[in-house]
Amino acid sequence: MNRILSGALVALGLAAGGAWYITQGGQGTGANIALPGAANAQESTAEVDTSTITEMVMGDPDAPIEVIEYASYTCPHCANAAKTLIPELKKNYVDTGKVKFVYREVYFDKYGMWGSMIARCGGPEKFFGITDLIYKGQDTILAPARDGNDAGVADELRKIGRIAGLDNEQLDACLADGDKLRTLLVWFQENAKRDGVDSTPTFMIDGQKYSNMSYQDFSKILDEKLGK
Repeated sequence: MNRILSGALVALGLAAGGAWYITQGGQGTGANIALPGAANAQESTAEVDTSTITEMVMGDPDAPIEVIEYASYTCPHCANAAKTLIPELKKNYVDTGKVKFVYREVYFDKYGMWGSMIARCGGPEKFFGITDLIYKGQDTILAPARDGNDAGVADELRKIGRIAGLDNEQLDACLADGDKLRTLLVWFQENAKRDGVDSTPTFMIDGQKYSNMSYQDFSKILDEKLGK
């Protein structure tokens, strides 16, 4: 189970690189994209209005049970949950009006932040579809990182965005949005502190924290709350 770095450690760990400059390859426009480092993202955090961040929600907002998943796009356990747990949860509880499902991003590293920027680039309508594609392609997306090839990671994420119908101009604008990155980082810190999130995936079921579990165990908890 991946462990979350504190917001301060995230900033310190990424600050050394300053801004991240990504040279587009392949089907990109050929321009350089400046991605603000976490140190820059943390400047003037007291002035950041996190109410501008859209909660990504599936299901009936008035469903009797609220489930919040805290997950990272670079977490293999989260990718496994996206494959084995979330589809069953959606089919049997979200789509049937029993559960309101909320997804909140957690950041271990810059690649997870980039994934978040891409997933949110198409708005709520495309968010969960892009998120699913990122998790399905996690190994391929992160493969260039093993060679220190940040541009390769960014290009793989752009490919996901294009599959979802976004164009290069949209994707580059989203990746370079320093204000959004700073706000997302502060939002993540506030959420993790408030809910005591220290690993991923973490689930909040009606305000009670649970660690990663099988769908069978998850459904038992939900059925008990539903009085089954």
